[in-house]
Amino acid sequence: MIYEDLLSRFTEMCREILGENLTGVYLHGSAAMGCFQPEISDLDLLVIVNTDVSDGVKAEFMEHVICLNEEGPGKGMELSLVKREFCRPFVYPTPFELHFSEAHLEWDKRNPREYVEKMRGTDKDLAAHFMITRKFGICLWGVRKEDVFGEVPAEAYRDSILYDMENAGEDILTNPLYVTLNLCRVLGYLREDLVLSKKSGGEWGLMHLPERFHTLLCEALRCYACGEKLSADKELLAQFAGYMTAEIQDRTRACTEQEGTV
Repeated sequence: MIYEDLLSRFTEMCREILGENLTGVYLHGSAAMGCFQPEISDLDLLVIVNTDVSDGVKAEFMEHVICLNEEGPGKGMELSLVKREFCRPFVYPTPFELHFSEAHLEWDKRNPREYVEKMRGTDKDLAAHFMITRKFGICLWGVRKEDVFGEVPAEAYRDSILYDMENAGEDILTNPLYVTLNLCRVLGYLREDLVLSKKSGGEWGLMHLPERFHTLLCEALRCYACGEKLSADKELLAQFAGYMTAEIQDRTRACTEQEGTV
């Protein structure tokens, strides 16, 4: 397993700090789906607990997370603490006790007390994370995933992945690799109910999207495999985002209309 020692120490830390409140630790995302790239991927983790976690325990937990994150891959670790009661039956948008990613690193370092007090709420992304965990996730410790994570309704998963690409037309110019492959896996789900990784999303795109975008998709897949940044013509990126956004909107309307007739 990728980063096996780091994941083992993270899991042991969760057990020590959360104690009997810990339900389990689960690995999801690219590391669980077999397409992890250390230079451009992060380690995606869900820490499920039985009851509320105090701010004091969260502060101690975060101290260790920050240290372990320094040993992680290029994008570090991304994790959420969620109470088991929101996992099965699944609640959307999903409440969380604590969240961390590289994007929040400076906030925690600047004011750790404020961080643990305010970093809570609901997160639409957790619907996608739970879906991936149910299908591909790895239980690092604790209750088996089938007994923790309930079924994620199609409409919740769809809303979650659509939420992630709301600004695709702008974001593709600043983060072309992620957005290009992500748009493919969103459309793959809307058309064929496929839950895809970024890699398999790009491969699906090569099989189903117009030939004029194949060069872009091949380059995106090559960059993803090598851990490189994608450099592509801005006009082509804009055309791809426009085409994909229109297709996604059409499929979303079709799905909504179909559900309304059921």
